[in-house]
Amino acid sequence: MEKLAYVLWRGDEEPGAFARELVAEVSPRLVDAGARYLVTSVVDDAVAAGAGLRIGSMDPPKDAVVTFWLEESFRRHALEVILAEASASLAGYLVVESRPLRTPADLLGAPGTATGGFHLVTCIRRRPDLGHDEFIAEWHGPFRDTAIDRQDTFDYVRNEIVRPLTADAPEWSAIVQEGFPVGALDDPAIFFDAVGDEQRLADHQTRMFEAVQRFLDLGAVESHPMSEYVFEVGPD
Repeated sequence: MEKLAYVLWRGDEEPGAFARELVAEVSPRLVDAGARYLVTSVVDDAVAAGAGLRIGSMDPPKDAVVTFWLEESFRRHALEVILAEASASLAGYLVVESRPLRTPADLLGAPGTATGGFHLVTCIRRRPDLGHDEFIAEWHGPFRDTAIDRQDTFDYVRNEIVRPLTADAPEWSAIVQEGFPVGALDDPAIFFDAVGDEQRLADHQTRMFEAVQRFLDLGAVESHPMSEYVFEVGPD
């Protein structure tokens, strides 16, 4: 099977209406059309407190990311049509998934309902002076441990981009989905796993900033808190 990821922009549609339509109508249509292990992440009212976590220079910013698996990405046309009809624009990618952390079962509700907490969904690009092998070695090695040890993360999904599937898709290297407690939306101490310890907070913030500089093009980062809806739990 192959995994596909689509970044969506809503256009002029009201954010709440777009989110509700994507979850209640579009996602079930994708499942009916053959999408497996569908996960829909979307900006909605539940993550409004996380405005301070938003990073990026794209105008407009992305509004949702939808991922799913197919037997062959070549068979994606019908699903891509569904997504295109529901959004103002989209960018699709074939990706390779790896999961350093998996959402605990007690945070997953019934299929199609919101996962507990929230997810920070980030599109990244490797530093232009790094080769691909160097980028992967840093991202999957030292950075993995730094991120897990210095953030209160319960889910961590890396979607490395193999190739774009749609015309004019932004040249990102990967799309990352990280799960955090809802309190981390507006409390850095919770986000950086340093509640009640200002020195630990400062240290974790510094270490994370140093770590991302080693392998990311910081000017190309597009990061937004979203609510996540899992329609089928992915394979182990």
